[in-house]
Formats: sequence, structure tokens, C-alpha cells
Amino acid sequence: MTDIVTTDRLCFRFNGVEILKDISFTLARGQFLGIVGPNGSGKTTLIKLLLGLLAPASGRVTLFGKDIGKFHGWSRIGYLPQKIAGFNPHFPATVEEVVSLGLLAGKSFPRRKKKNDRRSVDEVIELMDIASIRNKLIGELSGGQQQRVLIAKALVSSPELLILDEPTTALDPESRERFFSILKNINRQKDVTIIMITHDTGTIGRHASLMLYIDKTVIFFGGFDDFCMSKDMTDYFGEHSQHLICHRHGNVLTRIKGLDDHA
Repeated sequence: MTDIVTTDRLCFRFNGVEILKDISFTLARGQFLGIVGPNGSGKTTLIKLLLGLLAPASGRVTLFGKDIGKFHGWSRIGYLPQKIAGFNPHFPATVEEVVSLGLLAGKSFPRRKKKNDRRSVDEVIELMDIASIRNKLIGELSGGQQQRVLIAKALVSSPELLILDEPTTALDPESRERFFSILKNINRQKDVTIIMITHDTGTIGRHASLMLYIDKTVIFFGGFDDFCMSKDMTDYFGEHSQHLICHRHGNVLTRIKGLDDHA
């Protein structure tokens, strides 16, 4: 498999304070990585390093086999940041126009729409179930609706790598499950590589194929089966929390609950 993302002993400091230390991992084409860790562990900082938005103190980032300093294929990457910028209720951009902006990164000047662009926009609007609001102004929407629009914007260019920072925060439970179903579809059927930051360690094991748990450095990187069977992770998290994260051994959780009930 082709390596899409590689980090080698990546370190980052801010005002002399070490934020990340010795972050090393490799992500191949078609893999789905969940990045988890406590608040302040450096998850969003890591994403910004991967996107070249921050410069590392030391270490290296490689995207699609190229050093990040020589990488120019940003149209191959879809990105949804953690926070939605505040929208002016009178901002003159409709849902359809905002989604269409996701197509511009890969275009040379003058940036004009092509015949297939309309089809791409229509498809992703249907995918995210926002067809009924496509002509509404973005500032008139609820937070959850805005989030779905911005997810559509990240998906419309058919990226090979999709990076999402806490994408489900503003979604209701039904929309959240639909969103994960969409991610699973594009990951498995379209071979899109996905990196997703989430605070929800209790559900990521149901969706991702790999987990990177960081707390300023790498605590664990690998598959959920390996995580589940790791004695080091048992010692670090405790058996109950370990199996809640991995979602691989429900019978273990049942046994633990039974012991707790009889304690």
C-alpha cells in the first residue's frame, strides 16, 4: 500500500514549552485513523503540522511520498477544522455556493466552474442530506446544518486524504450515525484515507481501523485488536476503559460488569 502520511520524530514547541515530542507514525492509502487523547494533548497541533500550518521544532512530515516543504498537491486533501467561523446572517453566500468553494483549491486562475463541477456539488449535497437547504444563506442555518455544509465542502473535490477535527460536535445523534456511515462508504468504496480527531474514545473503535492515542507523545499507535490485547494499555487505561475504547470484546465488558455487580 502507498504511504499517504508519514511523521518521523515530530516535535513542536510554543514559547519554549514542549507541546509534542517524538511523534512517529505511518498511514497507508485507504486506512482510517482516529486520533484521540485528553484535552491539551496536542491533537489539533498535530493536524496543523500535517497540513503545514505550523512548522515543527524538529522531525519530518511526508505527504504522498513528498516532504511537506516540497508538496504542492493540496487539492488532494480535504480539511475540516475544529471550529466553525462565525457566520454573518446577511453573508451573501448560499449553501450551494459554500460547498462549491471546495472545488476551487485545485483550479488554476482564472478559477471557473466546469461542466462536471455542478454534478459533484449535487452529489455531495445529496450525500450530506442538505438538498432542502441548498439555496439558503449559510448564516441562517443552525450549527448542525452549518457543520454538514462544511463537511460537504471538504468532500466535494473527492479528496484522497480527508482530515477532520472533531467533525461530529454539532451533529445530533441521527446525523452523527449518518455521517459515520458516509465516512465508512468513502473510506471503503472510494479508498479515501481518513484522519479524524475525536474526543469520543467510547465510539471511535466502531469506525476507525487504526488509533493514535497521544498525550504530548505517542501512547499507542496501531489497530484496535492490538490495543485490546496490549498489557501495556491495560496498565495505562485499566481493563474496563481499555475495552470500552477498542469495541472488540463485548463479552469481556459483560464479565467485568458482572464482577462489579457482585462486588
